[in-house]
Amino acid sequence: MVRYMNNNSGFQQWNAAREANTKKSRVGGILWWFILFLAAWWLMSWWMAPQNTQTDAGETKLEFVDISDVPVSEIKSDNLTATVQGLRISDVKLLNYASDASDDNSGPVVLLGTENSYALVGMIANGTDAPTQTSVWTQNGNTYTWRNSDGVDFSRTITIDGYVISVSDTIKNASDTEISVVPYAEIVRANDMESSAGVYTGSVAFVNSDLEHEDWPRIADKSFAYSTASGFIGFVDQYWETVMSINSADQTMRVKPLGDLFQADVSAAAVQIAPGADATITTNLYMGPRDHRILQSADALITGIDETVDYGWFWFFVQPILWLLNILNSVVMNYGVAIIIMTLLLRLAMWPLTRKSYVSMMAMQKMQPEMARIQKLYANDKARMQMEMMRLYQTHKTSPMSGCLPMLIQIPIFFALYKALLISVQMRSAHFLWISDLASMDPYFILPILMGLTMWLQQHLQSVSKSNGAAANDVTAQTQKVMKWMPLLFTVMFAWMPAGLVLYWTMSNIFGIGQMYYIKKVTRNS
Repeated sequence: MVRYMNNNSGFQQWNAAREANTKKSRVGGILWWFILFLAAWWLMSWWMAPQNTQTDAGETKLEFVDISDVPVSEIKSDNLTATVQGLRISDVKLLNYASDASDDNSGPVVLLGTENSYALVGMIANGTDAPTQTSVWTQNGNTYTWRNSDGVDFSRTITIDGYVISVSDTIKNASDTEISVVPYAEIVRANDMESSAGVYTGSVAFVNSDLEHEDWPRIADKSFAYSTASGFIGFVDQYWETVMSINSADQTMRVKPLGDLFQADVSAAAVQIAPGADATITTNLYMGPRDHRILQSADALITGIDETVDYGWFWFFVQPILWLLNILNSVVMNYGVAIIIMTLLLRLAMWPLTRKSYVSMMAMQKMQPEMARIQKLYANDKARMQMEMMRLYQTHKTSPMSGCLPMLIQIPIFFALYKALLISVQMRSAHFLWISDLASMDPYFILPILMGLTMWLQQHLQSVSKSNGAAANDVTAQTQKVMKWMPLLFTVMFAWMPAGLVLYWTMSNIFGIGQMYYIKKVTRNS
């Protein structure tokens, strides 16, 4: 029976086909990893690409209020200036950030600067009249006063702490009856999808110590309402935030479409004021960058605002990377140089794994002739072939998986750095050589080309020489045929990636080439 099966051509064909499929499956497994990586990268790039959204005007539209008779004044600090017109605050200029990241002389970033965009802080009174948008206040420095016909005095003081605009309203009830006031605030603005990519943008609400997010398309379709003891609500863009918080209990917060605009608003519980008594209500508005260090300072006035930074899935890598980049930049005063130094530090930290990977790779190259001999000798005995392969690996003290460890570690670092570049306001206008914005693509495609060339050279040094005697259809040789196209494919993909990310990958390749030369030299001399 055994003789019959050994001489049977059909069985031999089936066995040969099985062995061929086994080899193909190995190659297929490797290819599938690359295909999945590229697919994930493509999906992420598509998701992170800037998008335009068509806003459905719906039934609710902005009610026009003529405030042309209301005097206009300006508040200012070292960080920002803003226009005050009655209850409205608008045209907030961030003095430390250029509107064009590539041009430091382009003028400051302006929030709520478009037509019908503003923040409004007001109140609704019961038992008396409260100031409205058309009320004319008397100004004395940063203090504004208004008195109604019942003798109730409203005094408003506006101060700036960092990027927090605090509006303190003091109501003195000089009437003979008890009154109540309901504080409210709202922000009206357009979306900013065109300048946002790769990070969460839309509305944000801090509700009962939890963050609630709704992106622009969702709030274009319907309204969202929240009830909380305290919190904040507003809008976030890629680099900027406009949020508000009332220092009062029992708040109701909403976000809704308003024709071609969007509105976020908050109202708190009514405040009772007895005859002859007074009450003070404070509303804080954050109008500034999504910088974690600045937001941590603002958290003293708006609790929870430091949690609004979107670090993504790899937050545990993003935060240390941003911290390291900021520390290095404070020393070398250039984020491009900081990225190069960080890359070197990461390469040195991974040196033990990298060395093990390269040594294993060189051992695998030397094993190719013996592996080909075992595959040919035990082509009809799968179990024996695997046993001999394991014995060969043990003899050379290597493993086919050891070469994958550095790449597996670099993948989360890669995505974390990508996220760090997208959310870092400092990186937005960071200059390096010919690049004026490390968070944007290289305008001359120099870095992507260098990255592709260094990737090709690194692969060339790692490739198995034909003189090793490996068969033409060997798994490693087949893999190399596919891998030789990777530098070109990565060059095309990285052409539109942030320049800081391409700089990191290029320098990582260069340091990897240097490490490989060193290991080969030491191995030859040993």
